[in-house]
Amino acid sequence: MKERLQKIIASAGIDSRRHAEVLITSGRVSVNGEIVTELGVKADPRKDVIRVDGNTISLETTRCYIALHKPAEYVTTMSDPQKRPTVADLVKDVPERVYPIGRLDYDSSGLLLLTNDGDFAQKIQHPRFQVPKNYRVKISGRLSREELKQIINGVKLPDTVFKPENLKIEKINDKSTWLSLTLREGKNRIIRRGFEAAGRQVTRLVRESIGKITLAGLKEGQWRNLTGREISQLLNDSNGQKR
Repeated sequence: MKERLQKIIASAGIDSRRHAEVLITSGRVSVNGEIVTELGVKADPRKDVIRVDGNTISLETTRCYIALHKPAEYVTTMSDPQKRPTVADLVKDVPERVYPIGRLDYDSSGLLLLTNDGDFAQKIQHPRFQVPKNYRVKISGRLSREELKQIINGVKLPDTVFKPENLKIEKINDKSTWLSLTLREGKNRIIRRGFEAAGRQVTRLVRESIGKITLAGLKEGQWRNLTGREISQLLNDSNGQKR
């Protein structure tokens, strides 16, 4: 059965569906020897010869699902032109080729999921599935109750509105405030941009959980395989939240 190339590439564990589109449009994918650059092209992975960067892809891949405690100052990509440390360095002993589901920016730490299952990645990452992600955030200065209410009501940004769920003050002192919050959709650096728009600088950002998966038992830089139950819970959460 014919499917879109980006879905085939993601299902083969090469990269996420979103990044597979970049591979296609940049001319790095061929079907039966012909370079493909259009996103609408379909192929049959069981009949057609599909290559990425000259390497034939196969759907006969062992599925892999990993929870990683990403430290700060690691890039959430598998390679970096600037030669900075990447999350690939932390999972280099994983036999399968995995890629990150979503992002944690360079300065942030916490839970990051990686997989070679494109459909799974799509359900966890795509905004319409609304999988909750919980964070702890340290900001500069003392946050007043009035400022807290203003952020709860929403902070307007050029491309969206920053309106975190379950926003609570955990600890406060003269120079900083620790808060916890939940997001179901994560636009690029939205937490940092949201607090900056509210007049506060984020000095630390930690993602503590995705769905029911937490950092428990993982030190910075460590990873573990997700259990079958955890995978099912994540998929059930995404199915339950689908609009």
